[in-house]
Order: sequence, then structure tokens, then C-alpha cells
Amino acid sequence: MTTKTTAHPNPDQVTAVILAGGQGRRMGQQDKGLLMVGGQTLVKRIIACLLPQCAGIIINANRNLQRYEEYGYSVVSDQHTGFQGPLAGIYTAMLACETPWLVTVPCDAPYVSAHYVQALCDAIRQSKVSPRIAVARDAQRLQPVHALIGCHLHSDLADYLSADGRKIDRWYQQHSMVEVDFSDHAALFENVNTPAQLTAYERSLSARNAD
Repeated sequence: MTTKTTAHPNPDQVTAVILAGGQGRRMGQQDKGLLMVGGQTLVKRIIACLLPQCAGIIINANRNLQRYEEYGYSVVSDQHTGFQGPLAGIYTAMLACETPWLVTVPCDAPYVSAHYVQALCDAIRQSKVSPRIAVARDAQRLQPVHALIGCHLHSDLADYLSADGRKIDRWYQQHSMVEVDFSDHAALFENVNTPAQLTAYERSLSARNAD
């Protein structure tokens, strides 16, 4: 684990964590990261998008660990048991991270922008207040599971979780934070949460391949 965070992050100082530790309740308890679409799992598609953008990848998973390990990246399970949400996965990834910055991507959001990590890094470097968190937003609101976070905040996050804190945006608000506008790439925030959304994504993928 790296505890020192540079003030001006670059993509080569960033590790990506794919958050695949949820219960998949709206998907009939299926492990969403392992859902097949167009011959590939969602997590494999996200890995392909992230690989050119950062220094490394961690997968946060609480089920099917051996299947996730087959992708060849570090797989970590929540330190806090009981499926306690994305902050638990982020904290565990911080402990395993070997770079000063961690970028988060949910396993059910396969449309990762090719400039995702760079845009978050640029927002921190260009800010006058030296933020330690950059959070993506669309035209209406924050998208808190899409963020770049300084790993030196791991102790503070541990305290927040120990006090039964679960709201990710509330934890962000306790720190210097900058918002990053991704309204020109709104597909980044499209989730595959339900069987209907999975079907829609498959159709969209087939249409793109046909073009």
C-alpha cells in the first residue's frame, strides 16, 4: 500500500479498481461482472477499456474469486463483511494499491470513456485547491462510484466505515473534492442492473457491431 499521494497525478500513478463486490439483487442475485455479453463478460470489457489508461488493475469481488483471478489481476474481497457497499470495496482496494491514486469503476458500467482516467487526473492537477478526490458528474448530478481518490485517505475511510458510514457522497464531502463534467459522455454512467438493461445493452452492442 502506498501512503504518500502526489499533488499532481498522472495516469501512470493510478490503479483502477473494478467494483464487482455487490449482491446483484436486481439481477436475480447474479454476479454482474461475470455476465456474458457478445461473447465477453462485462468485467473483461471494462478491463480492455482501462488497460491503456492506468498503471494497474484490481478487481474487488466477494464471490466467484477464482473466476475473477483467471483474468490475471489482483482480486481482493471486502475487509468488512456483509456486502456493505462500494466504500468497503474502495477501502480494501486502497490497502492493496501500489500507486498513490485509485480510480473506481463499477462492474456494471461497460461504456468506459477512453479519456476517463486522464480527465480525472487533469481536474485535480488544474484545480487551485489541491483536491484529493475527483468525482465524475453528468448534466444533473454526481456519479460517486466514478472517482479518482488519493490512497492516503485510507485511514480516514477506515474510521468512517467503523462508525457505520456507508454513504459514499457523504464521505467525499468531508474532503477537498473537485467535480468533473462528463456530460458529453453520458454513456459512462449507463448501468446494467436488471435483465431488461442487459438485453438493451446486448442489442446496442449488436447494432454497433453491425455498423
